[in-house]
Amino acid sequence: MKTLVYILVGLAIFTVSSLGFVNPAAAIEKAKYTVLEKDDDFELRQYETQIVAETYVEGSLKDSGDDGFRRLYAYISGDNKKKQSISMTAPVGQEASSRKIPMTAPVSQEKKNGQWRITFLMPGEYSLETLPEPLDERVKLKVEPGRLMAAVRYSGTWSEKGYKKNKALLEEFIENRGLVKKGPAIWARYDPPFMPWFLRRNEVLIPIEQL
Repeated sequence: MKTLVYILVGLAIFTVSSLGFVNPAAAIEKAKYTVLEKDDDFELRQYETQIVAETYVEGSLKDSGDDGFRRLYAYISGDNKKKQSISMTAPVGQEASSRKIPMTAPVSQEKKNGQWRITFLMPGEYSLETLPEPLDERVKLKVEPGRLMAAVRYSGTWSEKGYKKNKALLEEFIENRGLVKKGPAIWARYDPPFMPWFLRRNEVLIPIEQL
């Protein structure tokens, strides 16, 4: 239950309300990329250089994702040396002088060296010098160089079965195209848990060698 509360609060900025509020999800800053090729649900994308907050967690796909999300959400919520916090749809408990770190999308997860790496994309207006330093030593800031990615987009629940199914489909796409994988698969989620499963944007991405 505690995990669900963290996720609901952390992604409240995505809320789609029937009470007349504007849906802010479309305005959320997302990872910047150029689509080079498209084939149904599969794409080849060139991603720009970006800064991420990352943390490594051991455990299952689900449990590690929950733990990593909590750490990173705490960082953008003010668990940093400048006490800067996330920009929510309706900010709560913010001092007038505090600067907010806007939420971005997606939340990404990939397996490296036996651990799960969870990342939050940092807003493009920041640099490593202007981002606040995390207080949690398990959270690091890192520049992610631009890279070529193969991607498959799908809707549905956040199940391990769905992730593995689409990962296999993407690997088949890569093999059929004669492309060469350059790193582990990345699971990217764009929506909050209360978004209907058939409307969710989920993706599996795999870095590939430059063409």
